[in-house]
Amino acid sequence: MTFHHRHQNRIAGLLEEATAWRRDLHAHPEIGFEEKRTAGIVAAKLREFGVDEVHEGLARTGVLGIVRGKGEGPMIGLRADMDALPMPDLKTVPWRSKFENRNHACGHDGHTAMLLAAAKILCETRDFAGSVALIFQPAEEGMGGGKEMVEDGLFRLAPCDSVWGLHNWPGAPLGAFTALAGPVMAGVDYFDIRIRGVGTHAGTPHLGTDTVLAAGHMIAALQSVASRTAPPQEAATISVTRLSAATAYHVVPDTTEIGGSLRYVNPAIRPKMEAQLRAVAKGVAEAFGAVAEIDYRVNYPPTINPAAEADLAAQIAAGLVGAEAVERRAETCMAAEDFAFMLNQKPGHYIWMGVDAPGHTTAKLHHPEYDFNDAAIPYGVAYWLSLADRLLPRA
Repeated sequence: MTFHHRHQNRIAGLLEEATAWRRDLHAHPEIGFEEKRTAGIVAAKLREFGVDEVHEGLARTGVLGIVRGKGEGPMIGLRADMDALPMPDLKTVPWRSKFENRNHACGHDGHTAMLLAAAKILCETRDFAGSVALIFQPAEEGMGGGKEMVEDGLFRLAPCDSVWGLHNWPGAPLGAFTALAGPVMAGVDYFDIRIRGVGTHAGTPHLGTDTVLAAGHMIAALQSVASRTAPPQEAATISVTRLSAATAYHVVPDTTEIGGSLRYVNPAIRPKMEAQLRAVAKGVAEAFGAVAEIDYRVNYPPTINPAAEADLAAQIAAGLVGAEAVERRAETCMAAEDFAFMLNQKPGHYIWMGVDAPGHTTAKLHHPEYDFNDAAIPYGVAYWLSLADRLLPRA
């Protein structure tokens, strides 16, 4: 599949260079709020391209660039995330991660390279009135870099009229886009529950408190929180993913810990689910003669695309690849995304971009063998530029 854009020859001409940027970032991944090398490269390239304003250190390691066109007009924000994941890279490619437990297994290296390429072309052309804010965000992977950028004055430095996000999407073919209205990514909270009792020998369980048994019942009981608090037609789930108890076969520990996540799409249901989780945890622990200490952390809200901007994003994508390659219906992804904090401040859209193609890895996001498909770079660059074409007056 091919795309159609007035700068498609220039975009194609940048592919080799942008691919080199992407693979360099992949070989040198940095996790959230540690993206010093990445941010340094981004800032240096923005200055090299001639970006009018370059702000470093926003949300610790974030970078904001502003490209001004020829004359006054609106400002749009284009956002790419920069952080990698703390996990191994099991690929055998030459650009495999040089670090044992760091891997760009979500494609943020590709997002960064695409926005850099778009920035270069915007600086070369400047055939628009208004301005483009280039938002290179740190710490998307669960650490809330998007929230911190907003709190650190992102929209004061760049008073955007709208803000636009993009994520590569394995499972969808190269050249396809998915533009959804409403919830596109779930909200997520994290919790840890420490169950305290009286430890004892496994041969004399009656002399202590079996906190492991209490944890087992608690894990099962927590499954009722989502199914009996959220309406059946609304997606909500609780997953217990951590369990820590004794390290010996003959010990009933005085403390057992569990932890996990609570996910939802309706913001109104979140406090009800939290309250029920707390009640279930405390009640089950008490039934076994133990005490539950709960550390509950409100994390990312749902990413909700406004309908008007979803229609606009779909039109823009259709102008690139044809309406038949733009999907408007799909299930909400129950992973979370802190672009939500930007969409809670400004109208905009979060779109998925397909990357699957013959000969490319079939590994999904967050898999140790995942690799961003460099053939997708032109599509992402063209989408960014098309947003500018549509939302900013020609000059």
